[in-house]
Amino acid sequence: MILVIAEKPSVSASISKVIGAKSRKNGYFEGNGYLVSWCLGHLAEYVEPNEIDEKYVRWNYEDLPIIPEKWQLSVAEAKKEQFAILSSLLGRSDVEYVVNACDAGREGESIFRRVYVLTDCTIPMKRLWISSMEDAAIRVGFEALKDGKDYDSLYEAAECRAKADWLVGMNATRAYTTKYYKRLVVGRVQTPTLAMLVERQKKIDGFVKEAYYKVSLTGEGLTVTSENISDKTEADALADTCQGKTMKVTKLEKTRKTTKPPKLYDLTTLQREANRFFGYTAQETLDTLQELYEGKLVTYPRTDSQYITEDMKETVEELLLDIQTFTDFLPGMEMGKNVDRLINAAKVTDHHAILPTKEAVKADILHLPEKQKEIFMLISCRLAQAVADDLIYEETKVEALCEGSTFKAKGKTEISPGFQAVADAFRAHYVKSREEEERNVIPSTICEGMEIVNVEAKRSEHFTTPPKPYSEDTLLSAMETAGNKEFDPDTEKKGLGTPATRAGIIEKLVHSGYAVRKGKQILPTKDGCELISVLPDYIKSASLTADWEGKLLAVERGGLSAENFINDILGLVFTVLAGCNAIPEEERQRFDNRESVGTCPICGKPVYESKKNFYCSDKSCSFALWKESRYLASMKKSIDKKMAKELLEKGKTYVPDFYSAKKDASFGADLVMKLEDGRPAFSLEFPPRKDKGKGGKSTGKKGGKGKKK
Repeated sequence: MILVIAEKPSVSASISKVIGAKSRKNGYFEGNGYLVSWCLGHLAEYVEPNEIDEKYVRWNYEDLPIIPEKWQLSVAEAKKEQFAILSSLLGRSDVEYVVNACDAGREGESIFRRVYVLTDCTIPMKRLWISSMEDAAIRVGFEALKDGKDYDSLYEAAECRAKADWLVGMNATRAYTTKYYKRLVVGRVQTPTLAMLVERQKKIDGFVKEAYYKVSLTGEGLTVTSENISDKTEADALADTCQGKTMKVTKLEKTRKTTKPPKLYDLTTLQREANRFFGYTAQETLDTLQELYEGKLVTYPRTDSQYITEDMKETVEELLLDIQTFTDFLPGMEMGKNVDRLINAAKVTDHHAILPTKEAVKADILHLPEKQKEIFMLISCRLAQAVADDLIYEETKVEALCEGSTFKAKGKTEISPGFQAVADAFRAHYVKSREEEERNVIPSTICEGMEIVNVEAKRSEHFTTPPKPYSEDTLLSAMETAGNKEFDPDTEKKGLGTPATRAGIIEKLVHSGYAVRKGKQILPTKDGCELISVLPDYIKSASLTADWEGKLLAVERGGLSAENFINDILGLVFTVLAGCNAIPEEERQRFDNRESVGTCPICGKPVYESKKNFYCSDKSCSFALWKESRYLASMKKSIDKKMAKELLEKGKTYVPDFYSAKKDASFGADLVMKLEDGRPAFSLEFPPRKDKGKGGKSTGKKGGKGKKK
């Protein structure tokens, strides 16, 4: 038997159909010599610190750094049943080898290998590596299975990424949280991304609007404009000087220009345009793409390439012959034939660009759910654009002189629309509203040396504008290019995160409360700004994190050892802790809005309330007043805030409603606190009674003390 393990049940079902494993069992398919099961995404994750050692349940700075001696994986409770099925299948004596059919990328490799490791599996391992879920692609993939060991470096890179995120996240988050008395979540990639949002918001908030002016002259259908003028009086004077005068065209320059078609989509570029056109988040686009991929309608989504390989040329040419049959905006248009410009094997790593599949020809695309249809049509549009001709236009530059001042204009006339015709057709069908490009048309009657009399002069007022907040589109672009200026021109640039992880990073920022969506904008919250305000530059550094992404790629390709990469990360962890040690006490109180309930009787520092006790703010001091104790429980009482304040101030507090089990009645007494070996000990004192005796005199008798705790 051959065991095949895919990432999801739907993918397993598609593979089973192709290879003949048609009998459905509990958690797997069987037939034709195959067993086909699935992982339900990540079945196993690295355990939290408190599962490594119970002491980590409480966040103590003194326990840092947390560096696992042995990295432990655990299976989520909801997925244990499927894990048991996989464990049983991997333990069968009749299984000749197992095929890793999880998604062909870093995470897919990790998902499979963790199950393989947790089950102590030793049977031979092979790898199915495909870029499409089409039946033909699956068949070809099974005919050319790779040795699983060929992907050891890919697995190492996946684990390096996971361990790095764990080490930085767990240690830095606990370090800054315990130092600042406020939950501050730090992430290897999400923190530099948040820093970009905060930096942009600072520029917006600090922007001071300034007015500037322009003077425009119009005559014979031509409008020319001055340079920006900062002084309103000067602008008015220029307009008055030129009003009704003659201007002479001193320069008219026409240049034919071309714009090449856009490249095919990689994941990030597609996410950006889906956000721009439809307002979809990066995660929505990725989820929709995954559905289309599993539905055999598009190729593998998590790609960073915008090209295809030579052997795909014929497939793409066939797609172009059929593309008008499964799109509703291309019929009647002449398709381009420039397939050769899509080919660049050197820029195709694990997967080629995102394309429609040949299966789409047979599918009912127009009746797909709206998101799927729009994303599919966007991919089809990009393919049609990429093979179309260049956009050809003529650019005209004009300069005119009037009363000693120069005015300019620029115009654009389309000669051949090329790929732009495809884009316009798509937008007419699918993009309800968009900003129209402002085009200044230069009349054909205008020529150099021409004099235009009696011009109309107008002064207009304008204002400088602040930077725009990030949208999902522009944030993805910034993440993709982060740190590029720090690197050599020849360095392979990978930015923050990877195409497969950037959507998740943005979602984490939103879900953690550090960023918020407002329409298409992504804005930092108050908590996000506060977090970035206290972190040092090396944690917020986009270039450092982008450099690590490059190193992860080097691990993936076998050019850097996993040990060296993790050592770099550990270096950062120790740098973080050294920096935290140097934070002054005054700075540590920055977010401390806690109300002090009194002064510690041992060291004199403030005492604060927590869920279970009243504790000294000095972590080196052991003083604590526990709300619940056996002594007080016997009298059905616990210490509240008012009692704690009086105990700290006076050493005693009157309690009117203690309970006596012996008498089954309530009574009043002073609860007295004294320190014994630095720990609070309690007793009761009964205040003098104020009973009226003979002659109206009071006879006060002091009661005895209760037992100490």
